[in-house]
Amino acid sequence: MTLSILGLILFTVTLSACAQLALKWGVGQARFDDAMHNGIVDIAISALMSPMIWVGLAIYGLSVVMWLWVLSKVDLSVAYPFVGVSFLVTLAFGAFILNEAVTPGRILGTVLIAAGCILVGKSA
Repeated sequence: MTLSILGLILFTVTLSACAQLALKWGVGQARFDDAMHNGIVDIAISALMSPMIWVGLAIYGLSVVMWLWVLSKVDLSVAYPFVGVSFLVTLAFGAFILNEAVTPGRILGTVLIAAGCILVGKSA
């Protein structure tokens, strides 16, 4: 695997994590929280009216297009384990941007996933 392919894989996975962050912000709005108590129609309307949900979906769309290109260049068994890197990025987003509590167990589990990604990457 070339360095440019590896970089593209990591960028694509990071984009996916950014999409998660945008979606979390979108559902964190008071309007969306109120809709959660009123049923599926209100939830759908709130989602459609949330700019951050649209941003998250757009970022996901871009990451899917990039991921398709990655899959055309790299074996699935090599590329897919790098999706585990998104656990590192989302853990960091949760801790540093969303101020979520991060437990030692969550950190250890995330580090183990990252170690597995490194091992798979070295085998390619």
